[in-house]
Amino acid sequence: MEKLPKMTDYFAKVETTKKHEGYRYNVGDILTIVILGSFCGLHNIKQIHEWSSDSRVQELLLTHFGITSIPCYYWITRLLKLIKPESLNECFINWVESLIPENMDGLTLSFDGKTIRSTGKMEKYDKPMHIVSAHIAEMGITFGQKTVYEKSNEIPAVRELIKLLDLNGCIVVADALNCQKETAKAIIENGGDYLLSVKKNQKFLLKNIGKILNDIFFQNRIYIKETTEKNRGRVEYRKAYVCYDIESLPKKEEWKGLVCIGAINTQFTTKKGTTNEWHFFISSRKLTPEELLMYARAEWSVESMHWLLDVRFREDFCRVENKNVQQNLNIIRKICLNSIKLYKGKTGNKRPISNIMFDCLLDPVKVLKILAVQS
Repeated sequence: MEKLPKMTDYFAKVETTKKHEGYRYNVGDILTIVILGSFCGLHNIKQIHEWSSDSRVQELLLTHFGITSIPCYYWITRLLKLIKPESLNECFINWVESLIPENMDGLTLSFDGKTIRSTGKMEKYDKPMHIVSAHIAEMGITFGQKTVYEKSNEIPAVRELIKLLDLNGCIVVADALNCQKETAKAIIENGGDYLLSVKKNQKFLLKNIGKILNDIFFQNRIYIKETTEKNRGRVEYRKAYVCYDIESLPKKEEWKGLVCIGAINTQFTTKKGTTNEWHFFISSRKLTPEELLMYARAEWSVESMHWLLDVRFREDFCRVENKNVQQNLNIIRKICLNSIKLYKGKTGNKRPISNIMFDCLLDPVKVLKILAVQS
């Protein structure tokens, strides 16, 4: 098989906290080994080290990546500590930008944070590590992330992450925590549009959206769409309301670009009964009711990625006490999930991610097929 470029070609500009002479091992080789091991669903550095010691894996690394010497557990850990997470994240964003269409019209970017729970139980962490991610819903891939050390810092972290990304043509969806005037302003100024969920943390706004929708409901100035879905004995009924007539909304000018308000009524019916919920939204784009339903659901796409990090990589049980290693492993796992998602999308492979990872573990050469679709 023809020799492939090193995986680290995408991350050639990764910086380290101090100079490393590369006596026997270099940062690029370590990064390659850890990424490839993660393709096989390996959870931690110990497993990756044992995997890389296998003769078939060594042959793969030598033939296709030019890696002549396999590092021990100590060296893998030591060099991962040296990599600056901010630098790896910047390279990660540049790599994703090379994979997505230049025109992001119609793409949905979902923002949300995830706490690595094991870090809250270790003495070397003053506070649990909380990582905010941006996720492209339609492609199922992560665009970038920002690390903070408690959930209350998520709001400014989202704004900082927004400034790092090219939002031209896309719509940003976020939960009520990030329904903030400064966040809306940052999205607009960076070329995107927003759809923000409104809850009790914005009591004044929530009250007035409900009042306007109620006042004009019978005046033919509101657009409505209903959908019903049935799945395994559960019936989900959703009804969306959209209104562009918001001149009477108090202080609307404080929300940069605001042109649309909306609401979704959701009813779930199971054997246990029916639940009824209302969700309210503001948007800088004149959405149809159909679009409101679609984009509101896309907000949850980032949650599926968080679920995969926990289920496939057992991230919440990661006991690494070094903060750089924790952050770098989080980014590497997202590189892996992104690559497999792209592979599934381009090849039409219907196998679950867990099965593809297991295939790679049984036959390391199959990793090359995943990498090949990115070239």
